[in-house]
Amino acid sequence: MPHPLDSFFAPQSIALIGASRDQEKIPGRLLSMLRKNDYPGKLYPINPNYDDIDGLKCYRSIADIGAPIDLAVVIIPARAVLAALEQCAAAGVKNAVIISSGFAEEGGDAAAMQDQIASLAKKTGMRISGPNAEGFYSEVQRVAATFSPTVDVKPGVAPLVATRRRIGIVAQSGGIGFAFYHRAKALGVAFSYVVSTGNESDLGAGEFLDYMVQDASTDVILLFIEGIRDVDRFLAAAHRAAETGKPVIVTKVGRSGAGERAAASHTASMAGWSAAYDAVFAKYGFIVSNDLDEAVTIAAVLATNPLPRGDRVAVLTVSGGAGIWGADTVSMQGLAVPELSEGIQSEINKLLPSYGATRNPIDVTAQGVHSGGLQRSIDLLDASSEVDAILVVLSLSSDTRMPFKEAELKPVIDAQNKPVVFYSYTLPSDFARRTLAQSGVVVLSGLTHVGVAMRQLAQYAKFEPAPPADSAMLPSRDLAAHLKPPALSEADSKALLRAAGIALPDEVLVRERGALDAAIARSGFPLAMKIQSPDIPHKSEVGGVRVNITSKGEAFMAYRELLESAQRHRPNAAIQGVLVGPMAKKGVEIIIGSMLDNTFGPMIMVGLGGITTELFRDVIYRPAPVSAAEASAMLAELKAAPLLNGFRGAAKADIAALLQLIAQVSVLAAQLRDDVAEIEINPVLVHPIGQGVTVVDALVVRKK
Repeated sequence: MPHPLDSFFAPQSIALIGASRDQEKIPGRLLSMLRKNDYPGKLYPINPNYDDIDGLKCYRSIADIGAPIDLAVVIIPARAVLAALEQCAAAGVKNAVIISSGFAEEGGDAAAMQDQIASLAKKTGMRISGPNAEGFYSEVQRVAATFSPTVDVKPGVAPLVATRRRIGIVAQSGGIGFAFYHRAKALGVAFSYVVSTGNESDLGAGEFLDYMVQDASTDVILLFIEGIRDVDRFLAAAHRAAETGKPVIVTKVGRSGAGERAAASHTASMAGWSAAYDAVFAKYGFIVSNDLDEAVTIAAVLATNPLPRGDRVAVLTVSGGAGIWGADTVSMQGLAVPELSEGIQSEINKLLPSYGATRNPIDVTAQGVHSGGLQRSIDLLDASSEVDAILVVLSLSSDTRMPFKEAELKPVIDAQNKPVVFYSYTLPSDFARRTLAQSGVVVLSGLTHVGVAMRQLAQYAKFEPAPPADSAMLPSRDLAAHLKPPALSEADSKALLRAAGIALPDEVLVRERGALDAAIARSGFPLAMKIQSPDIPHKSEVGGVRVNITSKGEAFMAYRELLESAQRHRPNAAIQGVLVGPMAKKGVEIIIGSMLDNTFGPMIMVGLGGITTELFRDVIYRPAPVSAAEASAMLAELKAAPLLNGFRGAAKADIAALLQLIAQVSVLAAQLRDDVAEIEINPVLVHPIGQGVTVVDALVVRKK
């Protein structure tokens, strides 16, 4: 089915508004790049100062062309852009790319001009990319609608192409987007599209991602993002990528310092600025990389290999030391380097000199290369059920010698039985790259990046999209009465959670000393007693908690001391009373929380709870709501997960009850997104299997 952006990425005609004869300047370079890359459609330069440019007729305005235009590339001063776009819309132009800068990035009147461009796109239906964009490149259709020197064509130099699968790039920085392209192209990776999104007045990263996900010529997607503007489009595209199994590698910048939240709860104070982005990436199986070369390596490995069935790696080398280094590297990434069975070792042994090694890493030695031992070892390992991937570690610096014959290597690579990754510890020669490219091999030269890429492949292979959350998990109830106070105490928060259908212990708010006897009789010993005030979110900081109270005398003394301590530490706090309840049975301390992210809305968090929660920061986030199955995947990522699974002989915890509580809190956070900024339940005590969970403390923070 055609996509609305087909005419954007594969235009049959392009008008260049502001074209120039001067190829040293951007307007002249744009026309030059299109022609050098053999753009097959019609080109219409527009500039009233010229009659012709480079043998092409030059027009005074878009209206003078008198033929259908799929794409207008605009490179004129910012003040003239809106009028030019209005002329484009009147002439029926379908799409425009604005290269011109001087809009929202400057603020003031310039930002207002960008708003007018956005309005024009909405009103007319013309799709606009930019302003302040570096344009785009469609490799298959030969559309180089960019001034980036990375798409320049050098006469007499044949491109290096090793992959049949193609990578698509969506970047919110043109410079970085084309840097990804430039580096990957040097490895022999093929591309579908590279698009720089600019200021996203109309077309945003989400819509371009959507295009790449549905596009049959794009097999792997590389994203470089600063912040998502078209959130719903982005999430829909991410969901589609997860469902269809199309890998997305993402680099998100802006992870430091900015956007710190001053918040009442641990949940929000522990969330780094990019916690919500990481939660979204995890939900949809995106592969996160924070390094340019690493991201390119992951993309290259994905473009040349199938996904592995497991995490067992065979390291095959021509140098003992390099092989051990390769084995160390993949092991440090959490992959297994198993000792091979005697059967396969004896088969490999026949191919090697006596000083070779067969256990894994397998050292075929330089002699083994010449005798064909390297290739035949690859054949054996490729057919073996003992390993899931092969890392070939060798030297490819020679300009004349090649350790493989295409007729032998190409069938193994074409078969795509398992990943076969090639790392050269010397700088690979152009001869080696080009010769191996004919077999479909990309040669890599960064060992750590190779290790990361192999781990990411193994993790991505295990990824399964999460089932949708069950919003009917909580009964539909009117909670408005519980949301009236501007700030909620623990007692108020627990009343709200109870009303929403979440199970909590039976507790009594004692507002005066005379009611304490009845509360003690109802709760029974041992007791816990806590001061209650919407102005005291962290009660332990004011001496506002007493636990393990075993007698009436203790209880009355604790009641007086709690009130006095609160008065001393927070003389202006509005005190509601003292919350009295039974001491909870022992269990694993977990924190469950929610927060509202400015971009993605409600997030659910789970982690190691208690008073040390901020010290260890062992927490995992996902967009809310989540299903119990997705909550289970969150728990599995925690470093503290073994504590729930019977660590050091302890009883296994009631994980099913915990998963239900996580899912319930996530559904509530999503339902109350317009009223509630944060929910925190800390700690939740998770008891042994069959004994459920106990919510010890809870805090709900209203939206300001």
